[in-house]
Amino acid sequence: MAAHPPSPSTTPRSLPRVGAPATRALEAAGYRTLDDLAGVPSTELAALHGVGPTAVRIIEAALAEHAPEPTTTPAVRAKVDFKRTFDPYRARAGEFRTLDLPPLQYLMVDGHGDPNTAPAYAEALAALYPVAYKIKFASKQELGRDYVVPPLEALWWADDMDAFTTARDKSAWSWTVMLMVPDWITRDRYDGAVARVAAADPPAALARVRLETLEEGTVVQTLHVGPYDDEAEVLARLHHEVIPAAGLRMTGRHHEIYLGDPRRVAPERLRTILRQPVAPVEPAGTVEPAGTAGA
Repeated sequence: MAAHPPSPSTTPRSLPRVGAPATRALEAAGYRTLDDLAGVPSTELAALHGVGPTAVRIIEAALAEHAPEPTTTPAVRAKVDFKRTFDPYRARAGEFRTLDLPPLQYLMVDGHGDPNTAPAYAEALAALYPVAYKIKFASKQELGRDYVVPPLEALWWADDMDAFTTARDKSAWSWTVMLMVPDWITRDRYDGAVARVAAADPPAALARVRLETLEEGTVVQTLHVGPYDDEAEVLARLHHEVIPAAGLRMTGRHHEIYLGDPRRVAPERLRTILRQPVAPVEPAGTVEPAGTAGA
C-alpha cells in the first residue's frame, strides 16, 4: 500500500534560493528549513557571514508568503538580547564607568597580527560563528531558551602597549576574538555544537576554538564612536589620565566590544566599547609588619 504523503502541517519547507554562500551560512547556524527562520530578526540573519541584504530580503518574502506552521519544540521563552539587557554592554561616549564584572564564558580563538590583513583573523571569525549559532539553535530547540548571539568581542595586547596608542603598529598586536555564551550552556552542549560543525563543512580554524571563562573583575570602560583607527586618543586618555586619576592601575588585556558591523555601518557611526581591567594602586612605601621579613 502506498504511504500517505505527509500532511501540510508536518512538511518542512526548504530554505529559499539565496545563493550558496548564504545557504552555507544559514545551515552552519542551524537554520535548515524556512520554519527554522520564523521569528528570527533580520538583523540577526544579516550578522551571519555570507548572508547579505539580498538574501535577507528573499527570506523575508518567503516567510511572508508561507507562514510557518507551529512546531512541537519546547515552549520558547522571550528571546534574550544581551546587547539590550546586559549592563556591561552599556556605555556612553565621554563617560568612563567603573564596573565589577562577574565571570563570563566565551568562545575564543587566539591569533597575532594586523586584523585587516592577517589570514588568521578571518579564519578565527569563520570558525567562531558556526559554533555560536549551533549552540544558540540547540538552546532554542532543546531547552526552549532563545537568544541573540552577542556582539563580537576581542582582547588585544602587545609587548609595548603604545602600539595601540601613539605607534598604532597593528603588526605587533596579539588578539583573542570572542563571543559570549550564556551561563546556562554547559560544556556538553558546547562539545555537541563543535561536533556538529565538524561533521558538516568544518572551518579551517575549528580546532582553535575553545570555551573558556574570563574573569576580569573590576574594569573601566567607555564608548568610542567612529572608525577603529580613531580610538588612539580615547585609549591614551583612558590609560594615562582616567585610570591613574582614580588610583587604579591596568592589570588585564585591553578589551573591545563591537556593537556595530563594519560591513553595514559607516565608519563614523561604528560604536565600540573600550574596556580595561584594573586594580587599586598599592600605596608607595608600604612597610611590612614587624617580624614578617624573610618569612
